[in-house]
Amino acid sequence: MLHHIILMEPDGPQGLARIGAAMPILAAVCAALPGASGFAHGPNRDFEGKSARFAYGFSVCFTDRAAHLAYEAHPDHIRAGAMLVAACKGGHDGIFVADLEV
Repeated sequence: MLHHIILMEPDGPQGLARIGAAMPILAAVCAALPGASGFAHGPNRDFEGKSARFAYGFSVCFTDRAAHLAYEAHPDHIRAGAMLVAACKGGHDGIFVADLEV
């Protein structure tokens, strides 16, 4: 199983609003794809004081790499991903991605 974790550094309040607009799109993609489950998103509370710049994030679980590849190739994921890049400080540099094999 893969646990796909994304943390984002919004480019100001407007960037945070644009991130929020992408979340329902990603949720719908995950709901429609076999092998995807547990989509969740929300603000990063950074209780340990180690990731304050990444103010928002989401995660989703995939049964395997094939399910993850189907997600990556889905046109709505590509559209939402472009929205996230445009909403984050520094574009791609404002997005942290981790894929944990669990």
